[in-house]
Amino acid sequence: MYPEHLVHPMRMDIVAGGFQELKLASEVEDVMAKPGTTLVFFNSVCGCSASTARPGVKHAVASSAKKPNQLVTVFAGVDPEAVQKAREYTLPYPPSSPSIALFKDGELVHFVERHHIEGRSADMIAGHLEGVFDEFC
Repeated sequence: MYPEHLVHPMRMDIVAGGFQELKLASEVEDVMAKPGTTLVFFNSVCGCSASTARPGVKHAVASSAKKPNQLVTVFAGVDPEAVQKAREYTLPYPPSSPSIALFKDGELVHFVERHHIEGRSADMIAGHLEGVFDEFC
């Protein structure tokens, strides 16, 4: 587990983008039970999360005409209960962080794994997500 003083700015960065933090398994279950589209951002302390994933996902949400109904985030290495529960919904994909999952009525419809984030710019990630939102939201 990472110390809170280290991760607090990373938490606040994504929350400032309109995402609700989930820290408990029950919170994940409640969100996933709601109808509509849900974007789950698996936050992390890694460099690609800071340099491309967080800015990319925030930009996609801010600039897309179609948006998910719910924006939530879980923090890998920090909130294990919520992360474990959220990862149950992304099976059969292996654990990956950062990563981005879009659900429609509780079913996974698109997943961006870490290897799809690494080496790509925030603008590339945002553009990809905007296309995903157009298709599913």
